[in-house]
Amino acid sequence: MPTPERTSLAEIVEAARALLESGGPSGVTMNAVAARVGVRAPSLYKRVRDRDALIVLVAEATANELAGRLAASARSLAGHARTLRAFAHERPEGFRLMFVTAEAAEAAGRAAAPVVEAAAEFVGPERALDAARLFTAWATGFVTMELAGSFRMGGDVDEAFEFALATIEAGLAARSCRP
Repeated sequence: MPTPERTSLAEIVEAARALLESGGPSGVTMNAVAARVGVRAPSLYKRVRDRDALIVLVAEATANELAGRLAASARSLAGHARTLRAFAHERPEGFRLMFVTAEAAEAAGRAAAPVVEAAAEFVGPERALDAARLFTAWATGFVTMELAGSFRMGGDVDEAFEFALATIEAGLAARSCRP
């Protein structure tokens, strides 16, 4: 009689995501994941090739979750910016990981689709991708700096975020009015 399966790939990935958030990338070890799902580390290798493959799965799962949240959020650049920021604050380590794991690019591309659609409202379909890239670079940069504690000059970071968001939207709207 074969040994019953004691854990699934989804459980392994979720355990790794939790460990990532609580201990950073160095906290994601095969032993720690195995302990969290209640198996011995060698059992994980039935589902995951190695730690590097597990990190890629974590990045993809994080990007997929963000894509789902963006798709479900208000269909506006402002709604997407606020959703992205809230997600990054909830899963800061996963958020960072998405941008350093090239294999998660496909999932990250799905996350970008609603942003491109919202950008088209400002600049039309011909320039929507360009506008989405501008917007995404700003939002990702702002949130990354915020998570790193880089805004140390005082002032209200929430107000700064909203100011920048309104300024970018106004700039895109003005750009769409030009011939």
